[in-house]
Amino acid sequence: MSEMDESSLSTAEEATPVRKRPRPGERRQQILQTLASMLEQPGAERVTTASLAAKIGVSEAALYRHFASKAQMFEGLIDFVDQSVIGLIRQVTDREGAGPNQAARIVALLLQFAEKNPGMCRVMTGDALVMEHERLQERINLLFDKIEAQLRQSLKGIASEAPTADAQVAASVMVAFMQGRLQRFARSGFKRLPSEHLQAALGRML
Repeated sequence: MSEMDESSLSTAEEATPVRKRPRPGERRQQILQTLASMLEQPGAERVTTASLAAKIGVSEAALYRHFASKAQMFEGLIDFVDQSVIGLIRQVTDREGAGPNQAARIVALLLQFAEKNPGMCRVMTGDALVMEHERLQERINLLFDKIEAQLRQSLKGIASEAPTADAQVAASVMVAFMQGRLQRFARSGFKRLPSEHLQAALGRML
């Protein structure tokens, strides 16, 4: 091989991009992020593994190397929602004493979280879980049970008569309000924001 040939080969090798393989965990994270972004599309139909794989540019078999099932992918999103919700609640309870202001702040932060993450909102409402494994909806129900329990704790004792019963009713109303706002947000194609007139609405409830 001549000197020119060797030089040309060297240049060609340098010009050819080396495809890097995703590091452990990167592909899994990419799958979850892509699934969440697909759920953010207003009026999106049920996400299939075929459409998810096509969006990422891999085979369906590649998805199943990281998740045993489609339900497990949704569980990954629910894990994110659960950790985010618990983290936001902890932020409020660490900084503000129990009472109506604490409860209102919790509701506001959770609605703002859903507003910033439309795909996660569809998971929280259960819209994205229709025709998926029933245990996924059970986990969402459990999440709202935990939110209601915290609101009940925040509101306990604010009334002079039957404080526990009053706190339970108020917490239940606040959770129903929150779920209604999330449903309206998702079903309006993410146009009716959960934070719309939020402080006024919370003021009426409390």
